[in-house]
Amino acid sequence: MPDSLPPDSSRMKFGIGQPVPRNEDPVLLQGHGRYTDDLQLPGQLWCVIVRSPYGHGLLRGIDTTPALETPGVVAVYTGADMQAAGYGTLHCMMPAPGLTDIQRPVLATDKVRFVGDPIAFVVAETRDAAKDGAEAVLVDIDPLPAVTDATDALAPGAPQLYDHIPGNLVQDFHFGDSDKVAEAFRNAAHAVKLDLRSNRIVVCAMEPRSAVAEYDAAGDRYTLHVGSQGVFGMRASIAKELLKVPVEKLRILTGNVGGSFGMKAGAYPEYLCLLHAAKMLGRPVKWTDARTDSFLSDYHGRDHEVTAELALDADGKFLAVRLTAAANIGAYLSSVGPLMGTSGFMRNVQSNYATPLIEVSTKSAVTNTSPVTAYRGAGRPEGNYFMERLIEAAGAQMGIDPIELRRRNHIKPDQFPFSAITGSKYDGGEFSAVMDKALAAADWDGFAARKAASTAAGKLRGRGIGNFLECTAPPSKEMGGIRFGEDGSVTIITGTLDYGQGHWTPFAQVLHQTLGVPFDRIRLVQGDSDKLIAGGGTGGSKSLMASGAAIVEASAKVVDKARVAAAHMLEAAEADIEFDPHAEGGARFSIAGTDRGIDIMSLAAQLRGARDLPPEVPDTLDVDHIFEAAPMAFPNGCHIVELEVDPDTGVVHIDRYVTVNDFGVLVNPMLVAGQAHGGIAQGIGQALMERTNYSEDGQFLSGSYSDYAVPRAVDVPSFEFISHGVPAKTNPLGVKGCGEAGCAGSLPAVMNALVDALSERGVKHIDMPATPEVVWRAIHEAA
Repeated sequence: MPDSLPPDSSRMKFGIGQPVPRNEDPVLLQGHGRYTDDLQLPGQLWCVIVRSPYGHGLLRGIDTTPALETPGVVAVYTGADMQAAGYGTLHCMMPAPGLTDIQRPVLATDKVRFVGDPIAFVVAETRDAAKDGAEAVLVDIDPLPAVTDATDALAPGAPQLYDHIPGNLVQDFHFGDSDKVAEAFRNAAHAVKLDLRSNRIVVCAMEPRSAVAEYDAAGDRYTLHVGSQGVFGMRASIAKELLKVPVEKLRILTGNVGGSFGMKAGAYPEYLCLLHAAKMLGRPVKWTDARTDSFLSDYHGRDHEVTAELALDADGKFLAVRLTAAANIGAYLSSVGPLMGTSGFMRNVQSNYATPLIEVSTKSAVTNTSPVTAYRGAGRPEGNYFMERLIEAAGAQMGIDPIELRRRNHIKPDQFPFSAITGSKYDGGEFSAVMDKALAAADWDGFAARKAASTAAGKLRGRGIGNFLECTAPPSKEMGGIRFGEDGSVTIITGTLDYGQGHWTPFAQVLHQTLGVPFDRIRLVQGDSDKLIAGGGTGGSKSLMASGAAIVEASAKVVDKARVAAAHMLEAAEADIEFDPHAEGGARFSIAGTDRGIDIMSLAAQLRGARDLPPEVPDTLDVDHIFEAAPMAFPNGCHIVELEVDPDTGVVHIDRYVTVNDFGVLVNPMLVAGQAHGGIAQGIGQALMERTNYSEDGQFLSGSYSDYAVPRAVDVPSFEFISHGVPAKTNPLGVKGCGEAGCAGSLPAVMNALVDALSERGVKHIDMPATPEVVWRAIHEAA
């Protein structure tokens, strides 16, 4: 099926389906963005955090006197001070059956549990003075044995992080019918088993975390300027859980955000520290993380050890898939807890295959490492990676082409709507057609000639395929506010938040398409909690499904109000008023069968200045609307990679990359391709480069860019992006979400290609990250 677009969009320069450049780019590219660290408030003080230098230890005492005597230092606060103030704790905000919750104090009081654990904070007149004061704080810690790996943490005799969490087991998750799955494996003609690892990732957002807190004593109200993924939810969690005040006592403001990928979604200890200091000292207090501290204190991503198994009948039909995992959640629970390695695995290992039985058993462990949170995909890339690696192994074992194995097991178009064993209900898709289009675009059949050329050059060449299907987060309640300004602007107010995606332009395209207001007059407000009545934030690839649907429904309410107003202005019956959002000269309300009418912008202006309107006639076209939510969507696609390996050095070079995707309706194809590119680059980084490394005593050994490699331009190829859109039936725009899909397809495609290249040297499997050293060792150990 070709990409489907709403009627008339093809003739609209700024309508749905057009590759409109991002509105914010001229501002950002000229350096005029406003990030949190750009704020300099009158009377502002600086905060620096004192962090634990040990991975695990008993906190015996803190001497703040030397810090208080440091020139420029205004105050020093410890965990005892925060406890005395009666604040709440950080804990998991997401329902998780069987989870033993951890009430994390904002500052450590009894124990430190990872290198970087906040112990105290210093507030001073300048940043340098605050740094000097932080270095002067004397901390007495008795080191304890540490454990940094999930499997080791769950082993008998491992160092215990908490008295109330025996064996470090914070959740024992199980999904599926164990008896039926076991029977399927007993009766299977073939079964494959792989030990796989989804390596821990340092998020490395371009903008480090930063925040500025203010307190208005007269109004007893706080304001926090902070990078986030949604101000509405951030306000609720900080106000209710930490400050213990009504939500109206706190305002969250977020300007431009330089990346997050899940990491900035939840609250952190530093935010409450700043709010406390601002109240106690009566002055704004600012904190910006140093990059090295970001490596230590930001939540990390991934970190799962998995035994994956697939049962097949004699014809290669999938009978059951079974995942047995150990998940490292770090020293504390993030706001989403162990979601990624539990329900994240469960929903997404199904992928686009008609697998009748799925079992997931995950033991989540606390360790002496930075807490783990959602990272671009939050279990979706991992689930797809496990399935695709299993399929390659099954094909090799059975002597069946893995492409054919995939095709035999794809959910067919006549099986929709498809009810997955996990509870997901797929509304549609053309999975085999997407894969076939990718094979053709990648010149799959021409691989042999390219491999021969690589061999002649002394290189190993491999090709890999990565089918994927993601279960997006279901859209929560979302605001669709529309305001007609006195200056002729039209402002969208919604509770998702742009931290690099480019929401302004596609949201404006939706409003322009549905309401016909001039594209260049549309503004967007997302980052002010005072202006929101609902907001689910951005995460789980749901923003356009949520905010887009809210805009569509809010536009319909504007039209309803405007029809009443136009009938009054034109002295006609409401039933005779017609609306053409794309009339010549602008969106227009007119009397049917006549040339009498009024355009929507003029109507809004006339209402603003009108007097003595009848009670049934609205005095404004402004609308506040809440979209009630929609089911999750299921973006899917197929990535194909060709790469070369230098056997003498282990260096991997990705030579060709093709991706065919079903993201439903593409509101802005250019931005969708950009999102895919970013996700692919991060997938390549995880697969080949990004390795976190802790010592036995919990020291973080990859805490800088000298030790931790992220992809650079030279490390990624040109991507061929092709769309094969099947509109979703579960939201009014037919969109499916695209922000995390690049990771879901790239992990399996890259690693399958690498194993294919190394197979001629006897390597059957290699774990991520496959750095040059790891690849070189694998080649030589196989030899």
